Amino acid sequence: MSKHTIHGQDNHQEKKHTPQNPTEAHAEAPQDGQTTQVGGKSVPPSEPGSPEAAPKNPSEDGKGKGNEEALRLRTELEAKIVALEAEISNLKDQYLRKAAEFENFRKRMQKEKQDAIDYANQSLLLDLIPVLDDFERAIKSSEVSKDFEALHEGISLIEKRLVSQLENKWGLSRFESAGTPFDPNRHEAIMMEKTTSVTEPMVGEDFVKGYTLKNRVIRSAKVKVLMPEEGKPAEGSSSEGPVESESGPSA
Repeated sequence: MSKHTIHGQDNHQEKKHTPQNPTEAHAEAPQDGQTTQVGGKSVPPSEPGSPEAAPKNPSEDGKGKGNEEALRLRTELEAKIVALEAEISNLKDQYLRKAAEFENFRKRMQKEKQDAIDYANQSLLLDLIPVLDDFERAIKSSEVSKDFEALHEGISLIEKRLVSQLENKWGLSRFESAGTPFDPNRHEAIMMEKTTSVTEPMVGEDFVKGYTLKNRVIRSAKVKVLMPEEGKPAEGSSSEGPVESESGPSA
């Protein structure tokens, strides 16, 4: 092969790889650290770590915003949990205090109720104590004087004083039953006697007096009841019918 032929092939290869436009050659193969010619203007190369050099991915941006929102919600929820725990602790403390106060109140009311029951008759007993003092003085006086009439008079005065005090201050009244119609609500019959002197059951005698407390019978009187005798009219009433005169009924 001749030298001219080889030289012609080399020239052909050089022409084939030689760029037609120098600007395009620089744009196609920029070197690191060199400016790039674009449209006749020099463009500086991008830094490897710069935002322009890093590719932007929309999915990564959305993921970052979602993480920030989740972190914010988590912070808010944790703050709410702390506040609710503090409120629960406060309410629990209030509940325990109220429960203790109610228990103390219940015990106090129970004690006051029991005291009211135990000392309900205190005022009445204070009124009865002077009567006991009078009886004691009367007994001592009778032991010295041996005077029955004086003792009887003293006891009668004590009895009148006691009855008056119970009636005026406490509403306790003693009622008489002899000579009144028998009332099972006020009387308790312990003896019965048939007689022609009554036309309906009547109280003949009081064995034990009855008492009322403010118009309520608290103890029935124990009495003897007189019952009308069957088949016989009461005394003072005529068993015969109307008598006509001999001349007959008047015109």
